[in-house]
Amino acid sequence: MLHDLDQTLDALLKLELPHLFIPNDVTPITISFETPDQEFINKVTLPAVDFFLYDVRENLELRTGWSAIERQSNGKAYKTRPPARVDCSYLITVWSSESDRSAILNEHRLLGEIMKVLLRYRQIPDAALQGSLKGSDPPIRAFSLHQSNLQSLGEFWQAMGGKPKAALNYTIILPVPIYEPEEVGTWLTVNQQ
Repeated sequence: MLHDLDQTLDALLKLELPHLFIPNDVTPITISFETPDQEFINKVTLPAVDFFLYDVRENLELRTGWSAIERQSNGKAYKTRPPARVDCSYLITVWSSESDRSAILNEHRLLGEIMKVLLRYRQIPDAALQGSLKGSDPPIRAFSLHQSNLQSLGEFWQAMGGKPKAALNYTIILPVPIYEPEEVGTWLTVNQQ
């Protein structure tokens, strides 16, 4: 499921910013999900956008205890429970292949374009959903540019062994189905009586 979420983010950027991520006469930008540690630059092809999944936790505010009874055309009734809701938080950074002042300006320009895309969608569009996330119910919601779950960005970059970089915090609320529908009986239609 987390792999499908990564693929969904990849698809969203390629859908919204195809001129940056699909090969043409300029070097395409790599989309990565690696840890941005000291070896990061040796692991990926630069330039790159990195979505580092740094925090996964259940969203207790959205937990519900209700269940519903669904009647199917075959006469069987099933009790269904809502999915758990999980917050998946990413730290998004941009990495340039150059090391001069223009590289930082290019990184910030690209980070700004990505920020506009993420702010545009409070719900991940169906066209970007991949794998098990297609047809998610409830829809997959997202929050951009809110307070990070990291205690300190400075400490984070120190732990990664690198210098601080401009970064976006992006959290997606993922519905995780954890219960199978439970058969609770049968019902008669008007025609069966």
